Amino acid sequence: MAVNVATVYERSRSPGPQPNGLQAADDALWYIDQRDDKIYKLDWDSGEEILSLQTRTVHSSGITLGDGYVWIASTYDCTIHKCSMETGETVEEFASPGVGEVAFRAAGAPARQTGAHGLEWRDGKLWVAVPPSQMIYQIDPGTHEVLHEIRSPGLRVHGIAFTDEGHLWAADTAAGVVSLLDVKDGRVLDYVRVPWPTEVHGLTIDSSGALWFCDAESRAIGRLGW
Repeated sequence: MAVNVATVYERSRSPGPQPNGLQAADDALWYIDQRDDKIYKLDWDSGEEILSLQTRTVHSSGITLGDGYVWIASTYDCTIHKCSMETGETVEEFASPGVGEVAFRAAGAPARQTGAHGLEWRDGKLWVAVPPSQMIYQIDPGTHEVLHEIRSPGLRVHGIAFTDEGHLWAADTAAGVVSLLDVKDGRVLDYVRVPWPTEVHGLTIDSSGALWFCDAESRAIGRLGW
C-alpha cells in the first residue's frame, strides 16, 4: 500500500460560516453548515449559492440525499433528520447510534455528548459515521435499525463517501487522513494524508470520481488529488 499525500485544490469559500457536511449531486454541490444550520446548494463551477434552506437541526455535521429527501446529522441533539428538499422542514427524526461524549480542543473545554457526523445514502440504506464510538453504521431508514457496523481507523471519523465500486472513503479530522474502507469488515484498502492546515470535515465524490471536501475552520470547499 503506497503512502500518498493529497494535493488540496481549493475551489471556493462557503457562503455560510462553518461548512461541515458535503454531498455531490447532478444539480449542485449540497452542504450543511454547523453554525447557522442551513442547507446550501452551490453551483458546481463557480461555488456560488443557488439556494439556502433553514433547518431546525443543531450544530449539523453531515448531509446526504436519498429517497427524495435531505438527511442531516444533527450532532448536538444526537439525532438524524429527514428533511424536505424544497423547504428544509424536518418530516421525521430519530436517535443517532453510537452516542457518547467527546472532548474538544479548546483548553479547559468540557466533554460534550454528540452523535452522528458523516452521512451517506447507498442502495436504500443510510450510512452514519459517529466519532464518539469511532464506528460507521448501516441503518435501515424506515425502521432506524442498525443493520451492520464497521470500526473506522484513526481518532475522529467525520465525512464519508462511497465509490462506484462500493468501497467507502472515511475522513478522520484528528489524524489528518482519509481512508478507503472495505464495508464488509472495515479493512483499510488505501489511504491518503491531507496536509495541515486543511481539515477534511465534509466529504463526497463527484460523477468523475474526484473527492471533494469542506473544511469547517477555513470555510474552504475543493478537491483532493494525488
